[in-house]
Amino acid sequence: MPHTLGELARALGLQVHGDPDLTITGAAEPAAAGPEELALASTPAYAEALARGRARAAMLWDGADWRALGLAGALCPARPRFAMAGLTAALDPGPGFAPGRHPSAVVDPRAEIGPDVSIGPLAVIEAGARIGAGAVIGPQCYVGADAAVGPGALLREGVRIAARVRIGARVVAQPGCVVGGDGFSFVTPSEAGVEQARAALSGEVAPAPAQSWERIHSLGAVSVGDDVEIGANSCIDRGTIRDTVIGDGTKLDNLVQIGHNVVVGRDCLFAGQVGVAGSTRIGDHVVLGGQVGVADNLQVGDNAVIAAGSKVLSNVPAGRVMLGYPATRLDAQVDSYKALRRLPRLFRDVAALKKAVSKADGSD
Repeated sequence: MPHTLGELARALGLQVHGDPDLTITGAAEPAAAGPEELALASTPAYAEALARGRARAAMLWDGADWRALGLAGALCPARPRFAMAGLTAALDPGPGFAPGRHPSAVVDPRAEIGPDVSIGPLAVIEAGARIGAGAVIGPQCYVGADAAVGPGALLREGVRIAARVRIGARVVAQPGCVVGGDGFSFVTPSEAGVEQARAALSGEVAPAPAQSWERIHSLGAVSVGDDVEIGANSCIDRGTIRDTVIGDGTKLDNLVQIGHNVVVGRDCLFAGQVGVAGSTRIGDHVVLGGQVGVADNLQVGDNAVIAAGSKVLSNVPAGRVMLGYPATRLDAQVDSYKALRRLPRLFRDVAALKKAVSKADGSD
């Protein structure tokens, strides 16, 4: 649906500059924007491209001279990137799933379906499952026995919610994610070589008889809080005895793996391919960059930031910024990198000194 510039301004709580009746049908980059698209030019550098497009209106920065840029209207938020959240929400047409229940959906009569729920083609909802008001269960989704999906939740195509899992209100689960698979937990009848190595921190393992791995079943479930987002093809394993927990407002990118018994706090942000091993506890407002790995049974404090590609092998205090493998304080890791880059020059200097000393010894 088209909007006017004035309607968008009211939705974002902003002042409209210029003509409030300009029709806006979408958003675009400045050079590609058409006359009914809002150009996104949040900095002067981006605004330079406006002359190559046909935009009549743009989202600029606070205090921008929109008239000098040849525009008929503008929005000038104090924090343009934050305003992008509201703007994209207003312009998002959604996944296009039809209301009501598709004839091919399989819904057990013992499931509880709230009002205004959309259930897509080939979805399966098992006995005892509870679906909250206004939730959307997309095509080919599965909701297991006695699971609960909160009001306003959106399960995109092919999401799997296993038995007894709890999904909070307004959760967004992207295509293919799995919540409630069994934890990766196996044991041998006697101590295995990997346990010896870990206990001794040794490079060698004593000979041991061949043993098969026995599975430890997952009796817990997963509890996902409100306003959580789970990226495509991400997996959250159920707990062994207690639930795995994801706190309110946490956002998981694609291909994130959360192990059994993990507890993640509120408003955390995990980028793509993060892996958190079993029984680790992550505090509130923690940021894990892409491909960060966190070993099992650790504590990561509130507001910690772990840079991309780092591997966390020990506890992280609150507020600490970490980098590297193994992850250490950012400033210490940067100093180590600088020292490593200086090594070739150091080796050359040492070789030159040895040569000089050798010549001096020979002359005596």
